[in-house]
Amino acid sequence: MTKPRTPRTQREKYGEELRLRRTTAGLTQEELGDQVVCSPTLISHYEAGRRLPKPDDAQRIDRALKTDGFFARWLEDLESKYNDYFAAVAELEQQATLIQQFALSLVPGVFQTPSYARALFRAYRPNHTAEELDEAVVIRTERARILDGPLKPVIWTLLDEAVLRRRIGGPQVMAEQLHKIADMAEAGRLRLHVLPYGVGAHALLESYLTLMSFEDSAPVAYVEGFLTGHLMDDPALVAASQTAYALALSDALSHQESVALVRAAAEEHVHGQQ
Repeated sequence: MTKPRTPRTQREKYGEELRLRRTTAGLTQEELGDQVVCSPTLISHYEAGRRLPKPDDAQRIDRALKTDGFFARWLEDLESKYNDYFAAVAELEQQATLIQQFALSLVPGVFQTPSYARALFRAYRPNHTAEELDEAVVIRTERARILDGPLKPVIWTLLDEAVLRRRIGGPQVMAEQLHKIADMAEAGRLRLHVLPYGVGAHALLESYLTLMSFEDSAPVAYVEGFLTGHLMDDPALVAASQTAYALALSDALSHQESVALVRAAAEEHVHGQQ
């Protein structure tokens, strides 16, 4: 019998304890999912430490496993520094082997420079302090740690041309941001494709989208809007999202053409051609 690996984080410990309590109760992931009113895939993510249940789900887990509020109380100690709708996504990023992103109007958060991120936060926080902005920028840029490894996760980034043209933070800030993306693409850290304006309508025109794949769990899809986000693990919805991404990618410029366009847009910002 294979010995379970030792959990590395508090979330993984939470998941491992859930798995142990479930098996002790004689329930399969599907049977527990039925009682918690969620999919067995989601139970799998809980047990792998990739996601945390919402408070209501933790209470239903306690009722199903007869654990007297154990998982609901422990959950209170695992609060995320991210907004509720993004917390699970931030956890999943750490475990993903493949991340495929599409951005409609803004540079994806994991690639944002501190100056670019600060300009974004300032734009929608009319009453802010320097300390609040500093904290938000640190939290945003800390996500870039997933890029420290040379091979994983594999990252595909698909950008609408609007991302390159919308000037955030002024010409120099924008140029620095675009050159960073191009540098990473040329270094082989990400696969970059741009959907030019000339394409017109495309399959992802209505939404920001992130797809994530894992070594030992089902893939997920995430879409985001203003102050909200939706993480999907339903196989049909994930498959539809994957198809839409593939369709949009088929309309995009090649990697080399995309890098060249990003470089050119950076220079246009600097020389005031927009």
